[in-house]
Amino acid sequence: MTENDEDKRPTPEAMLKLARAEETEAGRGKLKIFLGYAAGVGKTFAMLEAAWQRKLDERDVVAAYVESHGRFETDSLLSGLEIIPKTQVEYMGVMLPEMDLDAVLARKPQIALVDELAHSNAPGSRHMKRWQDVEELLAAGIDVYTTVNIQHFESLNDIVAQITGVVVRETVPDRLLDRAAEIRLVDIPPDELLQRLREGKVYIPEQAAWAADRFFKPGNLMALRELSLRRTAARVDDEMRAYMESRAIPGPWPVAERLMVCVSGSPYSEKLIRTTRRLADELNIPWFTVYIETPGGGRHLQENRERVWKDMRLAESLGSQVATVTATSVAAAVIDYAVKHNVTKIVVGKPSKPRWREFLRQPLVDQIIRLSGVIDVYVVSIESAEPKPGAAVAKPKRAISLTGYLKSLALVATVTMACELVRPYLAPTNMVMAYLLAVVLAAVRLGLKPAILTAFLGVLAFDFFFVPPRITFAVADTEYLITFAALFIVGVVISKLVATAGERAETIREREVHTDSLYYLSRDLAAAADIEAILDAIVRNFDESFNGRLAILLPEGERLEIKAASRDLHLDTKELAVADWAFRNRQPAGRGTETLVSAALLYLPLLTTASMLGVVGVKLKDEADYANPLSRRLLEAFASQATLAIERVRLAKQAEQAQILQARESLERALLNSVSHDLRTPLVSIIGVLDNLRDKVHTLADEARRELLDTAWEEAERLNRFVGNLLDMTRLEAGGVKLKEEPCDIQDLVGCALAAIEQRLGARKIELHLERDLPFVRMDLALMTQVLVNLLDNALKYSPPESSIRLAARVEGTVLTLEVADRGPGVPEADLHRVFDKFYRIPVPEGAGGTGLGLAICKGIVEAHGGKIRAENRAGGGLRVIVTLPMTRR
Repeated sequence: MTENDEDKRPTPEAMLKLARAEETEAGRGKLKIFLGYAAGVGKTFAMLEAAWQRKLDERDVVAAYVESHGRFETDSLLSGLEIIPKTQVEYMGVMLPEMDLDAVLARKPQIALVDELAHSNAPGSRHMKRWQDVEELLAAGIDVYTTVNIQHFESLNDIVAQITGVVVRETVPDRLLDRAAEIRLVDIPPDELLQRLREGKVYIPEQAAWAADRFFKPGNLMALRELSLRRTAARVDDEMRAYMESRAIPGPWPVAERLMVCVSGSPYSEKLIRTTRRLADELNIPWFTVYIETPGGGRHLQENRERVWKDMRLAESLGSQVATVTATSVAAAVIDYAVKHNVTKIVVGKPSKPRWREFLRQPLVDQIIRLSGVIDVYVVSIESAEPKPGAAVAKPKRAISLTGYLKSLALVATVTMACELVRPYLAPTNMVMAYLLAVVLAAVRLGLKPAILTAFLGVLAFDFFFVPPRITFAVADTEYLITFAALFIVGVVISKLVATAGERAETIREREVHTDSLYYLSRDLAAAADIEAILDAIVRNFDESFNGRLAILLPEGERLEIKAASRDLHLDTKELAVADWAFRNRQPAGRGTETLVSAALLYLPLLTTASMLGVVGVKLKDEADYANPLSRRLLEAFASQATLAIERVRLAKQAEQAQILQARESLERALLNSVSHDLRTPLVSIIGVLDNLRDKVHTLADEARRELLDTAWEEAERLNRFVGNLLDMTRLEAGGVKLKEEPCDIQDLVGCALAAIEQRLGARKIELHLERDLPFVRMDLALMTQVLVNLLDNALKYSPPESSIRLAARVEGTVLTLEVADRGPGVPEADLHRVFDKFYRIPVPEGAGGTGLGLAICKGIVEAHGGKIRAENRAGGGLRVIVTLPMTRR
């Protein structure tokens, strides 16, 4: 490969970007948008023509929702296409036709035609907007052809309002335009469009007639047409840039920059957000939206919280990363956030306050510019669009409570009366401290504004009642003017400081409550060992942290089942259907979202990077908490913690199953090794004996023939014992051993065991130590005989031929103790607990063998009798195996 070829290879960043894009779109349908600049340009007609081309290519095409408005040309194109019947949604006694989303999903065509992307669905539909229906179709793998006008895109809303004077209410997130696989611009000259309008070929709903008059003006149409052309050209430019980048074609690539916009909840924040979005599109760079929450702005946040939340949701829908930062200085916090996130450009609004106020306090824009350093600051005009004629501008009404101010007046009156009582004993200047104390009390108890009023009234009362001449506002000594100014200024400063400290403490307290909630949840989840304990911890912590109720639904086969829920919380069929939708689409649904808003609960998916674990349903008492960013973040944190805990248990089960599988494979390998050796050895001996008998049947002497037959018999017996041990072990593990208990004589037990191994004993000596007058014990004689046979056989194999074997039986309290001891090599101390494991064998003397199952079988039989078995090394060498059986069993 030449150096020139290496230069032409795409960069790793470009390849990673392409791989991520392909992974995101894998399994999703493709979106084709027919984009116009106004109604009547022919978007629906162009969409139907493209649909017929696909149908001729033998693609499966259906009309999910197409409005022909009675036009002959459109109806003729619709004929021949499969049309999904519309569903009827009742609203306020009127039946409204809507797209039958479930029918389209059940039909699952290759291509679905959906007209009017920006349409708002009737209340009671699954989604509030039709573009959300389209997203669900795309997620199901269905390609969608749709139509929309340029003025409906969110980022252009304020520009369209400025051009036409009409605020478009039905908007579509720009991300649909960004994610579209293809954008086809449907364009005709404005003069031709106006001619079509005059001929009645443009359908205008009655409720939009006034707006249409404002739209259909030559200047407006030309401006809207330019917007659509520019946006389409920008899309083509993005596609070309992506193509060149993926193929390492050299070009002037933009430097990696980032934008940030600051919002404050003002009426102009929406314009700032849309302006930043357009600027980010032009520069093709990511952008952030930041709201700085100051301790002194707590009351302001309460008054404008809905507007702040709406602005943050708007920015997020336009593709921004949003953040809320708590700080004492707005300008410093903005710059600090920008530096930490490598922001290179900051967008702020132009000051709209009177010029004289700049002398009292430096404008925020100037503060940001002064601190910005190398960061560029864009100052955007925030003049609002002109309202339409005749429309009244609604001003928010602020409820004013007089209680605090009346209490301030009462507090000043109380201090004045108290000072009047001590007036003969104190100089007037000493009474100032009493009024300052009143200011502090008002700031702590009543708030900032009542405290300032207290300071003002305190100055007036002090002057009127105590400064000579009394009972008048006149001042004989002009030095008291300094005292008045100092009293008022110090009072205001104290009010501000105390109010700020109180609001800061309240903010810290709220955050501390949230932190404690997550801490206690994490602690309880960490201590939970199984899924039941985890679910119980989640429900318990939610009930303690939120003013609401919770339900956790996990998949059971093909359906969701409620595994845990708060007390008195029941989900009907409708709620279960909403939870199932959230589970299958991996998106929040229900209350506080734009999907299935009629649900009583908010459903959040428990989603990991690899799988979907379930759904958590939340019902909050305060309706405003569903939209509150702090509450939503805490809910999402709860859901994330729950997801991690459930995933941990699931992975633990998988690991346990993997260990069991590994142990089973190890046992199978050990069994295979044992079988291959212990079956082959006796079979080889038997085959050898039979081979000699067949080939030398006439030449072998009787004694030699008898020796060969004895050898074959012994090997066959050995093989029989081996197979018997395997069968016994299998029955024990499967629980197939049924005890036939009856009173048994211990001497009979010992005699049966010795008789069974008589041939294997040969000249070996067995030392019997049986206690006199042993009682009868209930046991299965055959199985316990096998236990003694296995123990004796084990002692014979592992002890020297000249040594004896000790067999003892005695009663110790309420148990019978059987003991078999030998003088073999014993067992290493570290392996004493393993001698009863399956297939465990220590190195054996030459000629000895075994499967490693004998002692494991003994353990199974003894434990089935309710007894115990253990092994220990003998002093002087050897191994002792002790069996204890209860004399009486319940």
